Amino acid sequence: MIEVLATGAMSTVQDPGRHGYRRFGVGVAGPLDPLAAHIGNAMLGNDPKCACIEIVLFPFRVRFTEDCRIALTGADARAAIDGTPVWPWWSLTVHAGQVLSLQAPRDGGVAYLSMGGGVDVPEVLGSRSTDLKAGFGGLQGRPLRKGDSLACLEDACLGTRQRPRGFGVRPPSAAEAGAAIRVLPAAEWDQFTDEAHTLLVTHDWKVSPNSNRIGVRLEGPALAMRRKVELLSHGIVPGVIQVPPSGLPIVMQCDAQTSGGYPKIATVIEADQWRIAQTPLGGRLRFEVITLEQAQAAWDGQRRYVEAIRQAAILAQ
Repeated sequence: MIEVLATGAMSTVQDPGRHGYRRFGVGVAGPLDPLAAHIGNAMLGNDPKCACIEIVLFPFRVRFTEDCRIALTGADARAAIDGTPVWPWWSLTVHAGQVLSLQAPRDGGVAYLSMGGGVDVPEVLGSRSTDLKAGFGGLQGRPLRKGDSLACLEDACLGTRQRPRGFGVRPPSAAEAGAAIRVLPAAEWDQFTDEAHTLLVTHDWKVSPNSNRIGVRLEGPALAMRRKVELLSHGIVPGVIQVPPSGLPIVMQCDAQTSGGYPKIATVIEADQWRIAQTPLGGRLRFEVITLEQAQAAWDGQRRYVEAIRQAAILAQ
């Protein structure tokens, strides 16, 4: 069990998301940075579906009321246990009465606290993820607040390993975090001008303060279409880059609506969606168009990397 002592307004319980219900208008939810969340579970040997805590605004502090194995991933939020700094992207055992604190990140935007066994909240439509728009999942469908208590499911490995471990995890370097975000051309790609195609991949886009879990709004030059296009509402998924009449792109995030009518110029590949999440408000990002084969290779490589971490954690228990 943990007690929330302090939190920003947007800390939520998230698991890999609520899949299979988009046709009914139910969004995916899930983590903004799925790679960090997956690695947190892998480092603990958890089931990949286990829920964790996503921290977007800081400071964040929790007290553990019983011994617990934890992993800290995502942004380097200057974590400390009872005031003693601990490494990011490591797993360790904390003891009853100890306090974990996270501060404004040195870099990146979103941090994750994973716990052995995963956070124990009711499943809704097969997922424990918080859907803030719909108001269900997680803890009563809302962000965490000071005074909340959260339990964890049984951790069969608690007590089998006490020494902090990193399992060979390579935290994203500044160069990796600043690398171009890879995209695939989307359905209306050919309806945008050649200049718009060039601007998309040559301009450094600024993340607007008006961004949230629904979409990341980008500031920069307007992307023009060859002619005005009116589309019926159609299905969209996280990662799609929509272009509204203003011409300023919006990268849809995990709480995105299930349908929309704006034209789509490109889609962020699944392996790079973490880069969007870890670009802070006011930060800059850029895009690179790749092939479907390259996107699949990136996704396969990422899955193999996470699985290697999981196997190392299991062997260490």
